[in-house]
Amino acid sequence: MVTRALVLIHAGVAALWLGSMAYSLFVVQPKLPAIATDQEDAQRTLAHGNRRPVVAMITVLWVTGIILTISEPSPAAAVKIVLLAAATVLFWWVSWRGWPRRVFALPAELPALRRRFRAAAIAMFALVAAAFAVGYLW
Repeated sequence: MVTRALVLIHAGVAALWLGSMAYSLFVVQPKLPAIATDQEDAQRTLAHGNRRPVVAMITVLWVTGIILTISEPSPAAAVKIVLLAAATVLFWWVSWRGWPRRVFALPAELPALRRRFRAAAIAMFALVAAAFAVGYLW
């Protein structure tokens, strides 16, 4: 019964993270240029306060994943660990390296930074989606 609860928590949090990234990437961000005159200000407003909830989701994924791996080892666990570690590193870069650079960037630097952020976001989405799929299919 405990394992089922952990699987439900783990999968639910993974689905929440994946869904929120999909909504941001494919629904909200494409509409920003049409609804915001200052895209950087709009991005900062949307991002404000999101770091803690995402860190909490990542922490729950790590804790539940470790417990599940210890209680029921599987080949999928190693793959999911690598994928989650890569997504965690990307999130760390975006949150603690990328945002400070973006906030203090000169206007000429912003297009390259936006492209880099978009690439990081798509990569993070792909990593979380792959981990979710591995957990479901394996």
